[in-house]
Amino acid sequence: MPTKPQILSQYKSIVQEKIETLQKMISDLTIDAQNDAKGSAGDKHETALAMMHLEQEKLNQKLKEVLEQKSILDKIDDSQKHQVVSLGSLVQANSTFFFVSAALPKITIENQDVFALSPQSPLGTKLMGNKVNFQFEINSKTYTIQTIE
Repeated sequence: MPTKPQILSQYKSIVQEKIETLQKMISDLTIDAQNDAKGSAGDKHETALAMMHLEQEKLNQKLKEVLEQKSILDKIDDSQKHQVVSLGSLVQANSTFFFVSAALPKITIENQDVFALSPQSPLGTKLMGNKVNFQFEINSKTYTIQTIE
């Protein structure tokens, strides 16, 4: 069974890796734009610079989103035990694990899939504030909360 510290650590690593990748892409684009500005002139040059600028704006927006995910993960105390589902809860329902944090990709720890979900997501809002034995439905399948950490 995966533990909350294992899950939080893996998600923090994933998010940190995304941050570093995006920062490198933004830096590379900035360097490319500076080099392009030195060596070109004309409409083709202006179009290329505009495209680089648009791409840089998209990357900056994505970086902002990932930094928000990091901020959420940094607020979670993985030693805290929860009686009701709240931010940072690890919820086992049937044989599925849900980590209430930020919307992040599914991970596998000790052969168990873990789904990270935002408290604002449809499933997150359904789970928030509920206790063990609460039942909910996803895709026509009924789940029962068995444990909350």
